[in-house]
Amino acid sequence: MSKKDKIDFLLSRGVVEVIEKNHLEKRLNQNGKLRVKLGIDPTAPFLHLGSAAALRKLKQFQDLGHRAVFIIGDFTAMIGDPAGRETIRKPLNEKEIKNNIKDYLRQAGKILDLKKTEIYYNSQWFKKGGVPILLELARAGSIQQVLRREDFQKRMQAGRDITMLELLYPLMQGYDSVKIKADVEIGATEQKFNLLMGRRIQRYFGVPEQDIMTFKILIGTDGVKKMSKTSGNVIKIDEAPDSQFAQIMNLKDELMPMYFELLTDAPDKKIREFGNLIKRPGGELKKIKKQLAFEIVKNFHGKAVADKVALDFDRVFKEKNAPAEIKEFKIIKPINLKELLIKSNLAPSGTASQRLIEQGAVSLGGKVLKDWRGKIQLKSPAVLKVGKHKFLKLLPR
Repeated sequence: MSKKDKIDFLLSRGVVEVIEKNHLEKRLNQNGKLRVKLGIDPTAPFLHLGSAAALRKLKQFQDLGHRAVFIIGDFTAMIGDPAGRETIRKPLNEKEIKNNIKDYLRQAGKILDLKKTEIYYNSQWFKKGGVPILLELARAGSIQQVLRREDFQKRMQAGRDITMLELLYPLMQGYDSVKIKADVEIGATEQKFNLLMGRRIQRYFGVPEQDIMTFKILIGTDGVKKMSKTSGNVIKIDEAPDSQFAQIMNLKDELMPMYFELLTDAPDKKIREFGNLIKRPGGELKKIKKQLAFEIVKNFHGKAVADKVALDFDRVFKEKNAPAEIKEFKIIKPINLKELLIKSNLAPSGTASQRLIEQGAVSLGGKVLKDWRGKIQLKSPAVLKVGKHKFLKLLPR
């Protein structure tokens, strides 16, 4: 792919808006290196495919020779990004955040070239700056501008609270752009207000304003809401390959073009063809969905693993048998069913776990379990099945 083709791909693939597009395109065609910023708050101990879509866009800049700057918002996570939120986000303490970030870089390294990536934790400057920097930021923005954001307007109309800390959040994210001298900042469409605030804060501190790029929000496995831990509709980057494959196969057909667009390098023309096929489902559509699942597993676990998982999936799907190899989980003491699904990575959160159980998607030894409060205790080994394609062999102590 030529440099021009790479730039065209970068500016169009999954992209919703670029501010200022002509300015950014001109700079991309020059020889200088741009500093491209992506920030992610560690609100969970894992990155999911929604995070992967953002990291892939950053990698596209990196592949063009620009400097990828990855900011882990370990300080801003204590406030919580209000973007897209209808209620106040549950605050995290320092201990929870430290636990969450333990494995972030290894997971991000499945997409980014970490040796060529600048990595920062925004506690580096916020703890050092203390109250004085917060006071300075409070002067940099206006209440009217912050309250203008759609998320806050909806909350006020519904009579829901907005905390003073939440008003500070976009100012603090903008200050990250000042500290790392960002030329470009990227994020999903829900981040547009925060990204624009970055331009305002840079202007206030006398730093050249960043261009911003927004891209599509990845819809989660429920087919309705954005992929997020809160909604429990996630597929983790580090998910077991068989589970990752099965969850892709269980996606609603209409999500396939979006997943191909944001998570693979399939040509745009091919993606449009996939979209047309959705209108006439059949064997060809299943084949394409299997191709999508294969590509995603390959990206995170390698081709050999993806080949094996695809074959194992056929065994489960066509022959309606358990896989040849099933992971084992030892029941040392009676355990709550809901907790078991989380600890064994069969569900990403308590919400998702409870929903699966209540929907009758969980069975043990062929018997459906519908009480998420129930305790599991065994006298002999038994196979736990979740959905159509997830299996776990439970062993008694």
